[in-house]
Amino acid sequence: MTKQFVRVLARVDCAWTDVSPVYRVYVNGELFAERTWIWRDCWLEELLQIEAEPGDYDLRWELVDPDSGQLQVSNVRVDWGPGQVENNRTLRITHAS
Repeated sequence: MTKQFVRVLARVDCAWTDVSPVYRVYVNGELFAERTWIWRDCWLEELLQIEAEPGDYDLRWELVDPDSGQLQVSNVRVDWGPGQVENNRTLRITHAS
């Protein structure tokens, strides 16, 4: 099968009080990004660039220390390439048409 390129965007919000939390982004269990959240009262747009064969891929965001804050991810979507995101969690890469 031929690999396809997709670009995934997501809105990431984090509420925290003391120490800046660290979050990680995984695609099918593979670490794609690790970031330290240093901002307050704002959200970020996460960008993932993925080149993979057509199929379903699990997207997961998590805090390294779950007690360090509250992470919320929303509006996960493909903005480039042949694919779609279902339930903010499953990336489905399709064949290019």
